[in-house]
Amino acid sequence: MTIKNPIRPGFYPDPSVCRAGNKYFLVNSSFNYFPGLPIFESENLSEWKQIGNAIDRTSQLDFSNAYMTRGLFAPTIRYNKGKFYIICTQVDKVGNFFISADNSAGPWSDPVVIEGAEGIDPSLFFDDDGTVWYIGTRPAPEGPKWNGNWEIWVQRIDLSTGKLYGKDTGIWRGALKRCIWPEGPHIYKINGEYLLLHAEGGTSIQHAVCVAKCDTVEGEWVGNPCNPILTHRNMGKRADIVNVGHGDLVDTPDGKWWMVCLATRPQGKGENRVSPLGRETFIVPVEFEDGWPLASPDTGKIVDAYNLDGSVAACGNTCTAPYAFKDGFSSDSIGVEWLSLRGRDEKSYSLSARNGWLRLSTDGETLTKTGKTNFFGIRQEIFDYELSVDVDFVPEKDETAGIAFFQSETYQYRMELFNNGGTCIRVIKVEDGASSVLGESKVSANGTIRMKCVCLNQKFAFSFSEGNSVIVAENCDSTILSTERAGGFVGNVIGLFAAGKNASHHADFTNFEIRSCKA
Repeated sequence: MTIKNPIRPGFYPDPSVCRAGNKYFLVNSSFNYFPGLPIFESENLSEWKQIGNAIDRTSQLDFSNAYMTRGLFAPTIRYNKGKFYIICTQVDKVGNFFISADNSAGPWSDPVVIEGAEGIDPSLFFDDDGTVWYIGTRPAPEGPKWNGNWEIWVQRIDLSTGKLYGKDTGIWRGALKRCIWPEGPHIYKINGEYLLLHAEGGTSIQHAVCVAKCDTVEGEWVGNPCNPILTHRNMGKRADIVNVGHGDLVDTPDGKWWMVCLATRPQGKGENRVSPLGRETFIVPVEFEDGWPLASPDTGKIVDAYNLDGSVAACGNTCTAPYAFKDGFSSDSIGVEWLSLRGRDEKSYSLSARNGWLRLSTDGETLTKTGKTNFFGIRQEIFDYELSVDVDFVPEKDETAGIAFFQSETYQYRMELFNNGGTCIRVIKVEDGASSVLGESKVSANGTIRMKCVCLNQKFAFSFSEGNSVIVAENCDSTILSTERAGGFVGNVIGLFAAGKNASHHADFTNFEIRSCKA
């Protein structure tokens, strides 16, 4: 068996990992998607199964009226004395909080907000003496002298009350002189020494993983002379894997060490070299040399695949199997992999109203707004693909429904049915907040049609069929759906939506399928 990178393809940034017994557990940032904080389980670090979402009740957190790239940043998952903990930041809302569960699949508790916990990217460290430490990152207390002049700080925390106590201490400002954004800090105790692993350099091409050590948590930390221990910044923008950073360590039962981290895989050339999948989760083996962690020791970089002993696997790209995701909506509940925007109104969707169909009410805003939307999507995990879905919808005035390719409220594509004196279909591109219609056609049938989109070589082709296939728009630029073009921190989500002002009307969807394709 090999471990193929990325271990979580698609929009799975800011990974954190822990081990409980012989199983590993992984969590990622989810920003303003609901449910939030996806949790994965593995027995071998290679095969990962999503077992739930830690934020799966609208009563836990409020995401209303929030732009996509805000929300939940950089969770950390830890296991201690039979209980799981996730600590995280909800920016613009409650700030730093933690939740807990006896079972990794949930249910997870309501959030406990940590008062006085300034900054972002919190983590927990359980020391041998029973002390629990809060670790975070915040602006330099004397006032930042440059953008990103932050520090990593620690303070004791009482998990029974969620209160910080004792002195708060700034312990580290990064490995490089005039470091920017020391963040994502994690503390471990290994061989009697405290080890701080953190990211710095921002989330783009200069991203990196660095380490420091100390005899005590609040003492004087010393950086590794070989910092950074993992980065691709020296490989430039043309590298196959870039933006490497935000790591977390985990040990195996037999004493080996691994690090999960984020990175992106840009495609295309020149100004069209972009990363539509966003920041993904990768893994590298770690060895200790002279007391310091050595990441991916055979190469010093992330490679396509490793053997379970940490050596580089020879299989390379041949490890990749064809991708396929299908959902006929025949289950009693929506799958854990499906995402909605900022929440989910139980009254606005149904799997039981029509067996084998997902029904969405036309009582939500369009996807360019930050209010209530009726949207269900999954993360894009491959570059070239074909999407198809059956849609049964006869739109009334000011109603739309169809498929969406969503990067944010201001960058997206939609193919939607609408009423223009009869049922019509159109393709809309939203770029920098400006909407344009790229193609439009009449639909003769008042019943089910099949919508289809092919994304190949960074171009979209949209069509539908009600017997014969009709092209609505083609040769559409897909590169606008990327962080490089749209900004922010997320990858693309592909899904279904309905919009309008009529709660008594609806659109039905079935046979949703995404599969890999090639030219």
